[in-house]
Amino acid sequence: MIEIAPLKYGVIFKHAFSQPEVFKQFVKDVLGIEINIDKVYTEYEYPRQVGFVRSKYDLFAEDEKQRIIVEIQQIKEEDFFDHFLYYHLTSLIEQVGNFQEYSFERIVHTIVVLTSIPRDGSVNFSVAVSDMNPTDEYGNKLSIYPHRLVFLCPRLVNVNTNPSIRKWLEFIEDSLDGRIEENNYSEKVFQDILSSIRKNNIDPAKLAEIKDEAAWEKEKQRFRKESREEGIQQGIQQGIQQGEKIKALETARKMHEKGFSAEEIQELTGLRIEDFKDSNNKN
Repeated sequence: MIEIAPLKYGVIFKHAFSQPEVFKQFVKDVLGIEINIDKVYTEYEYPRQVGFVRSKYDLFAEDEKQRIIVEIQQIKEEDFFDHFLYYHLTSLIEQVGNFQEYSFERIVHTIVVLTSIPRDGSVNFSVAVSDMNPTDEYGNKLSIYPHRLVFLCPRLVNVNTNPSIRKWLEFIEDSLDGRIEENNYSEKVFQDILSSIRKNNIDPAKLAEIKDEAAWEKEKQRFRKESREEGIQQGIQQGIQQGEKIKALETARKMHEKGFSAEEIQELTGLRIEDFKDSNNKN
């Protein structure tokens, strides 16, 4: 068992998967394609802004001969479906250089790795693929668009997970607690990753970034907890206030039946005359 920097931290995930051989093997096992690349870019941005948001890609590589772009993102936020659809589409829209022709000369593959499970229950899978191909009225899928957007969730590996993808998801999930049994992963690609993320081998500057990211995650969790608790408390208080108002309106109705004037009812119950009159009109 060795101590490692967990792959749940963006800086470590990018450090591990920016190795060209690791990137290529991951792409081959997940997408079933072989790409030829010499460099993987981290925090990549297109030279010119596309749309209203300047997208920044965690890991970006392009096989220029095959005209294939592959992006890998690691994410813990909860708006990832819309977030990465936008990123995926940006890499397509960026290719349309002028108004004379709509042409996507490069195939775009986006892989999103979810290292946490959203609390809203929107994820119940280990692998989900959007391939953008339309289906006709006969149930035939038309192979028009080769682009794919792939979501991977290491924490939800199951018996139906593709074996070539399963080994990666199990490896990532196994790393999340910061300790891993290196003998369980004999393949060279995993040994290369373990060597790069072993705590003793991590650059101090990267360790500092991990601490910053961990502190930020802790602060976000605290804020969410406090927001939930505050919301619950506000709900309870609103319920109490609503209950008191209902009780006062019932008292006002009985007073009205006994001949009390509106002014007397307002003075004794604290209700506004408008509230009392509205209540009587509804009844």
